Amino acid sequence: MTPDTPLTGDPPPWASLPREVSRALQPHLGEIVESIIEAIQRDVPAYSRPLEGDFGVAVRQGVEVALSRLLLELPGRDEPALPPEARLVYAGLGKGEARTGRPLEALLGAYRVGARMAFRAVSRISVQEGLDPTLLMPLGESIFVYIDELSSASIEAFTAEQFRQAGERDRRRAALLEQLVSGRAEEADLRALAADAGWVIPREVVVAAMPLEKADGLRLALGERGLARSRSEYAVVLVAAPRSERARAELERVLAGRRAWIGPVRPWLRAAGSLRAAHAAMTMPDPASVQAAEGDGPWWVRDHLSTLVLGHEPELLNDLAAQRLAPLDQLRPNQRARLAETLLSWLSHQGERAKVAAELHIHPQTVGYRVGQLREIFGDALDDPLTRFELEMVLRAGHS
Repeated sequence: MTPDTPLTGDPPPWASLPREVSRALQPHLGEIVESIIEAIQRDVPAYSRPLEGDFGVAVRQGVEVALSRLLLELPGRDEPALPPEARLVYAGLGKGEARTGRPLEALLGAYRVGARMAFRAVSRISVQEGLDPTLLMPLGESIFVYIDELSSASIEAFTAEQFRQAGERDRRRAALLEQLVSGRAEEADLRALAADAGWVIPREVVVAAMPLEKADGLRLALGERGLARSRSEYAVVLVAAPRSERARAELERVLAGRRAWIGPVRPWLRAAGSLRAAHAAMTMPDPASVQAAEGDGPWWVRDHLSTLVLGHEPELLNDLAAQRLAPLDQLRPNQRARLAETLLSWLSHQGERAKVAAELHIHPQTVGYRVGQLREIFGDALDDPLTRFELEMVLRAGHS
């Protein structure tokens, strides 16, 4: 079944028209073409400009082919509205609208204006030529069914071209993103890639990284906000750095539940640095304390810098923890955990007993008792600035 075959199996309305209709209308074809073009220019704003160049040729060809087929070839014939070569004309018009970025409504509006003017002219000429008045109804039906077929051909081609452009744009944007985060491309090359991809370069950017299995539907959710692509082991998103709480919240909404880490703000030419930080956070051996507190993200690297820095070299940190916390090895597990918790709070609050008590929900006297125990265990080391710093560092990293 061709696209033009009626679903009912009934012959098209022009099949019932006598051939004399074509003979009567042929001398007036040029007149009808001009009246339709004039009406389209007058009534469709998008076509109100002079019909010059390729645009003018396409419009005139579309009107002439349509009328020649409808009024001269189809009457009395049980044939589809559009043979393949004619269908290409209206598919080309639809594709052209997509390529120029105009909405399809302008072209469909031109078809409707053309149908109205054609029916008006054909009705008048039929009376002048003495055709049977009962032919006006099938003539009118033929015109509007025919215009529906033209519209269908254009809509199909318009949609296909939009999909093609979207796919090509996605490929260009993915290539641009890869070059931006590689850190190796020249500025001039990046600007050329951005222009080809139709992407406006922001002054500053953030880059997010997330597991591949969490990236389903990411491009659709992101829309025009930024660039996204999947790499071999993870997915990447690059967007303009949020400049307001609303923009930050919108980015968090898009990335919610994706276990994404959002890198720090960087100038656009240093986007690779933002990705390095986000990827390092995502692949950190044990970011459990962050993720347990905040669900499935997203997480901002800037909000967890100390945790991420401490977790960057886990083996060395383990060595430091074993060295600095060795005095606690003599304690029972429960006692060790309790004193380690107190020590971290005491170091964090610089020895302010009331703040430690409030944080741990214990009495200030209990704080004093535990700190006394810690001083007995660690001795003068608790008064050494470097030791205090290293103790706080390993305790914040989750060691105890």
